[in-house]
Amino acid sequence: MSLPPLSLYIHVPWCERKCPYCDFNSHQVRSDFDEPLYIKALLNDLDDDINRFGSSVTDRSVETIFIGGGTPSLFSSDSYRILFAGIKERLKVASDAEITLEANPGSSETKKFEGFYRAGINRLSIGVQSYNKTHLRALGRVHSAQEAINAATFAKLAGFKNFNLDLMFGLPEQSTEQALADLKQAISLSPTHLSCYQLTIEPNTLFYNTPPITPDDETLWDMQNVLQELLASKDYEQYEVSAYSKDAKQCQHNLNYWLFGDYLGIGAGAHGKITKQDEIIRTWKIKHPATYIERESKVGGQNPVEHQQVPFEFMMNALRLNNGFSIKMFEERTSMPVSTINPLLEKHNSQDLIQISDTRILPTEFGHNMLNVMLQDYLDFRLPARH
Repeated sequence: MSLPPLSLYIHVPWCERKCPYCDFNSHQVRSDFDEPLYIKALLNDLDDDINRFGSSVTDRSVETIFIGGGTPSLFSSDSYRILFAGIKERLKVASDAEITLEANPGSSETKKFEGFYRAGINRLSIGVQSYNKTHLRALGRVHSAQEAINAATFAKLAGFKNFNLDLMFGLPEQSTEQALADLKQAISLSPTHLSCYQLTIEPNTLFYNTPPITPDDETLWDMQNVLQELLASKDYEQYEVSAYSKDAKQCQHNLNYWLFGDYLGIGAGAHGKITKQDEIIRTWKIKHPATYIERESKVGGQNPVEHQQVPFEFMMNALRLNNGFSIKMFEERTSMPVSTINPLLEKHNSQDLIQISDTRILPTEFGHNMLNVMLQDYLDFRLPARH
């Protein structure tokens, strides 16, 4: 099995306030929060992973780093400088590595943007969600509409030539016109990347226990079509279900996820995927921040991906991409010939869910809308016996 590209995900689990729609591992920051201690725990966590996986990670360069949360912009730029120095002492990091930090648009965080850039972060992902004060309040966001507008300007002034704005649609009692106004405002700020996705109500969230009134399916369909038309007219290329980029500024870290690449995951609750010899291993870390910091071993657990699950795991992400994937990549990253899934490829091709050429497989527009149907087929599919 040839080894795919390697990325590093770093989880910062604290935020100023937990949003009612958020199901990520995030916790409201407390006064006794110890930032240096968490940086030390992250590096100890990385040491453990290096000891576990050895040359499977040390022989490769880290191509992308993504710091997610929570709200990673709560941390200081000095902390990230220390963290990056520690990472580079332990692993090879590509000289042109994409290094992304998730940031909130609040004034206290945007003041730090210049320091983040000097620390080595070269891409921001700013969690705007909406520019409408009523919808910001409904979503539990702590920033104002003006702060959300200012954040993009501050990012550019700090030196960032590559930044993403996160937007949601289908918000409580939102109209199509309001969703369109949000997107127009975002586009006017000239981000290189836009994430535009529908609000979903997830278990273990406040919204799940007390559901808000959201637009009906017909309105949601209209919203999505109108938003996609506007993005296309402004030269934002849709390359994934909810991701749009300008000037080839696709998120390289997320592309590595979607194309079944490898990634180390450090931090409370972080997940990883590592290819080691002929085995693909999923890892996860202790979820609660205090326990994560206290324990010598940060490992929550690990499982090999069963052979029968490999095609489903690959397709679960790769079929989200508008341009699909190369047949060669499927074979390299799954260690199985594409002919092993021919029955499903022929079925989905005949149903106009995918297109197949000599070198590539890609979903049709209809296939994107029927993604869950295709994935269920892969989940139920039984591979031929291994010899």
